[in-house]
Amino acid sequence: MGTAYTPGLKVTARTKISKTRRLPLKGRVMVKIGDRVEPDSVVAGTELPGIMQTVRVAEVLGIEPAEVLERLKVAVGDSVERGTIIAETKSLFGLLKNDCKSPIAGIVELISPASGHVGIRFKPTPVEVKAYIQGKVTEIIPEEGVIIETSGALIQGIFGIGGERLGEIMMAAKSPDDILDADHITGEMAGKIIVAGANITGAGIRKAAQIGVKGIITGGIIDRDLVDFLGYDIGVAITGQEKIDISIIVTEGFGIIRMAGRTFELLKSLEGKIASINGATQIRAGVIRPEIIVPVAGDESVGFVEKEQTFDIGARIRIIREPNFGMLGVVTDLPSQPAVIESGARVRILEAKLDSGELVTVPRANVEIIQE
Repeated sequence: MGTAYTPGLKVTARTKISKTRRLPLKGRVMVKIGDRVEPDSVVAGTELPGIMQTVRVAEVLGIEPAEVLERLKVAVGDSVERGTIIAETKSLFGLLKNDCKSPIAGIVELISPASGHVGIRFKPTPVEVKAYIQGKVTEIIPEEGVIIETSGALIQGIFGIGGERLGEIMMAAKSPDDILDADHITGEMAGKIIVAGANITGAGIRKAAQIGVKGIITGGIIDRDLVDFLGYDIGVAITGQEKIDISIIVTEGFGIIRMAGRTFELLKSLEGKIASINGATQIRAGVIRPEIIVPVAGDESVGFVEKEQTFDIGARIRIIREPNFGMLGVVTDLPSQPAVIESGARVRILEAKLDSGELVTVPRANVEIIQE
């Protein structure tokens, strides 16, 4: 068999994009079908219940549990602030007072005559889900969220960190081979999503974060630079929850790797446009890819059109599963018969020579094409 089909990263100037925006628990949907929304539009909201804290009133006042009810100054359902007196005792004709104050701001939810304890629940935390992309609401998920659709450019990465961000695309690199360092990062990039070429150094990442760059799109990244920036090691199983104010999307792999020309040129054609980006990555079941989305209004056209992806012997590929995640290579053979792999499964495979010179056998489902 001389050729085969494999899914790859999407790099397209116009495609239909659908996003499900869902609350973590049931709440209220704030839009209706047909509504046009902006990335910052709140489409659904709810409240996360606070944690219950027990106040040992009887012990604090030095009284019997049965005496607590007559000493209380609050009732179930009352709202209290930190320091609010919830119970009080008096002695020596009212001259001496002893009180018990609330340690938190919250709602009185439980009063126990048996134990003399009062349960106060922290105030609920409001949770809002925003649209993330500009588009139209096409479906309502009752009490949970919505589905939003748009038409526009979509670029997927191989790996990323950081959550959802919104910003204007700005080309920091002049060619897909460029390497960005701290000297290339300037104040005018604050609030922007900047595009590097083959790599951005650790110093460049730190300066970008320091001046308030919203996102970085780069062909390659050195894993050590990423670890130094985060302050801890990071796996590739799932990301996106990092407590950082910048998102980084890697389009090609780990190392200094020239950004694919097709990707670079599309990003260049989108310069100055507002993009929604998300660095969240998951490479196991339920694959999640980091992404750049730029809605395109009307019949406006930019860059390239999407093409079907096929490969044959000699095609450039990227491995998207461990143990060689992110490694690049060239297909050397496409055996027609399935083979048994280490897990015991019988699957279609390919043979490849990695850029390191190593020869590997990989399930076809674990690779994708690198398009130029």
